[in-house]
Amino acid sequence: METLSPQAAFVTRLRRYRQKTGISLDEIVAETRVRREYLDAFEQNNLEQWPKGLYARAWIRAYASAVGLDPIDTVNEFCRLFPQGERRLQPTMEQMASIVASSSVYRDEFLLPDRRQQGAAPAPPAEPESLATSAREQVRVASEAVGYLTRTLLARFRHS
Repeated sequence: METLSPQAAFVTRLRRYRQKTGISLDEIVAETRVRREYLDAFEQNNLEQWPKGLYARAWIRAYASAVGLDPIDTVNEFCRLFPQGERRLQPTMEQMASIVASSSVYRDEFLLPDRRQQGAAPAPPAEPESLATSAREQVRVASEAVGYLTRTLLARFRHS
């Protein structure tokens, strides 16, 4: 007698529930807009072509809702069992955001008087060259940080 892995048992349970409720894969395709070949692969426990992270969780949530299962519980179980449901990237994404984010030093290059303030003194002229250089420098630093973090994430996925 063959025992099922927890992943295979999860997929089998979802497929059997779908079949028991009489919902066809075509109905799920129409409701979720997930391509049939991806749903077929899922029901055969083959997630090689599936996306990872947010999209995988969204597909499982949509599948569970379509067949009448609790989407939150189903997604949580999927995340525990399958690497496609990975949620641990959130701290990495937060780190990337904190590196890229910087205080805004934006100044409009067109110094037009504010029409809401009648008689207001004109704004002092900006220094376009120094502002442009500062903005270019910020963009360069942010781009390097995003590139570094992207390479780090890709290296992690290749080794996992």
